[in-house]
Amino acid sequence: MRVRKTRQLHVIQEVLSQAGRPVSVNEILRAALTRKDGLGIATVYRTVKALIKDGSIVVVDLPGQTPRYELSGKDHHHHFHCDSCRGVFEMDGCLPDVEGLAGPGFAVRSHEVVLYGTCAACGHRRRKRRRSKRV
Repeated sequence: MRVRKTRQLHVIQEVLSQAGRPVSVNEILRAALTRKDGLGIATVYRTVKALIKDGSIVVVDLPGQTPRYELSGKDHHHHFHCDSCRGVFEMDGCLPDVEGLAGPGFAVRSHEVVLYGTCAACGHRRRKRRRSKRV
């Protein structure tokens, strides 16, 4: 499927490219509105759907979360979900012998690893607040 080349498409592709991490439709819209006035949520949804169909982006599904989207064609990686800011980040690499965890007789087709905790920025803010309370 060919995606019609529009200014909105260009802005949304730019947002996805510069995000460097999986982003939700609302995050795409917020970032896109800083570049293009009048962009609506329906346009973002339509464009994301078209980009998925043409293979430009992929869906990142995390249990209990709204779908996020990232550019396709990246090397194998996993994700980190921050409990504090709710951001999702890409984690390069993979666990050694992750397929071996399935056990004898199992044939692993693919896998997904999601780490949960606090991202570096939220951890830094939390440590800073603790220090200021001590003073």
